[in-house]
Amino acid sequence: MASVFYSEDLNCSICLTIFTDPVTLLCGHSFCRQCITDILNTRHQCPQCLTAVAAEGTFLPTSLLLKSLAEKAKEAAKMKKQHEPQKAEVAELCPEHEEKLKLFCVTDQQLACIICRDGEKHEGHKFKPIKEAAVSLRKELEKGMENLCGDIHVTVSLAKTQREEITKTKQKSKQLMTQICRQFEEMHQFLRKREDEIKKDLKDKEEEAMEKMSETLNAMETALSENRELEGKVTSILKITDYERFLKSWTEENSMMTPEHLFRPRANELQVVNNSLTLGPYESHLQFFMWKEMLQVIQPRAEELSFKGNSRDITVSDDGRSLFCTPKSNQLLSDPFGNPFNQSSAFFSPPLLSFHQPMLNSVIGTFSVNEFSSGQHYWETEVGQRDYWELGIKDNFLKYDGQKYSTCCANIIRELSFAHRPRKIGIYLNCSSKKLSFYDADSMTHINTMSSSLMTIPLSAYFNIRYRAPDPNPMTVRWY
Repeated sequence: MASVFYSEDLNCSICLTIFTDPVTLLCGHSFCRQCITDILNTRHQCPQCLTAVAAEGTFLPTSLLLKSLAEKAKEAAKMKKQHEPQKAEVAELCPEHEEKLKLFCVTDQQLACIICRDGEKHEGHKFKPIKEAAVSLRKELEKGMENLCGDIHVTVSLAKTQREEITKTKQKSKQLMTQICRQFEEMHQFLRKREDEIKKDLKDKEEEAMEKMSETLNAMETALSENRELEGKVTSILKITDYERFLKSWTEENSMMTPEHLFRPRANELQVVNNSLTLGPYESHLQFFMWKEMLQVIQPRAEELSFKGNSRDITVSDDGRSLFCTPKSNQLLSDPFGNPFNQSSAFFSPPLLSFHQPMLNSVIGTFSVNEFSSGQHYWETEVGQRDYWELGIKDNFLKYDGQKYSTCCANIIRELSFAHRPRKIGIYLNCSSKKLSFYDADSMTHINTMSSSLMTIPLSAYFNIRYRAPDPNPMTVRWY
């Protein structure tokens, strides 16, 4: 008879019934073979202690001792069931008042007798006849099961998508790592230290991305495990046809929790984390940026752009590679001190420029016919000691007015705290992410990065210059 008293210890924690073909994991926990096989198909962890389980965990031998005890427990339960009618009458009595349990307290989610209903403990509570309460609860549970199944399906889909994102991130990280190694090969000895630093940066980004996504995946798998465990429990309860046993089993398993609370959707609380690895300019212009940091080692590989313009205030050199400010118009503007400025504007695009010239707010501007539609681009403009300039792309640029720097994005001006006076300005444009970065081109010090979804592809490079007199110093632009 010991098997009767200890039969609860022979229950599988997944299906909540006595073991069928039991197996024991290395962590010591035992389950039905089919139950643990279903779990290990989605994750390789023990459902109880979350210890990792090898892929071959489903091929464990049957635990003969547990199987023998389980069979004896089943036989004892069968014998017990034959005497259940006599004991059922005892179970119908209220343990406190020894009256028949004819009511179900909806408020406390428990069976009650007539005396319980009129007692102080249940004052103001809502009661239903046992049959009516059972029918109502069954409908709720069946509806909840439908929602639970849908929630499980959505969670499985989300977990699958998250795994795909993790795989993509690993592949992108591997791709970038290979690219970094290949580009560093040309400057192997001198830049070994710098190469290791950039690799570490990429690794940190990968680990950060993997940590966030792994946490999300763990949350999804936990929710999935809990839902499946609940599914097993409810399925077992729904198999009970006797109203009183059905309600009693439900209340014993769930205490004060209502079906509405138990079957709340979990997938709505989950969201797949997307994280695309990027190294910014080091991803597409790695060798160039390393060259800018180590000019004494790497030889320049820039191309001088050829210009062609039709502004009367801009003169193109004979070789077509430089622009001179030669004001010929009568338009004059004033700086913050009241001194007159003349103004010229132009856009460039490699390898040969051709321009058309509209009027914008009484400012003479020159726009390139050639434009940037995709990819990543970098160019540098020599500003020297000029007191005013605007550089960037149309409607998104960096401005210097002789005293301070500011950015202009869709006519919104924001002042910057950058206090240096660069001789050359480097501009990095990523068309896909619509990000525009500015650098001190001599030291590669980052000045500012602008991001705007309002950037309309294709994009044109832009510069605007003001000056007091004809400028003998040419402005050149180099594109890399």
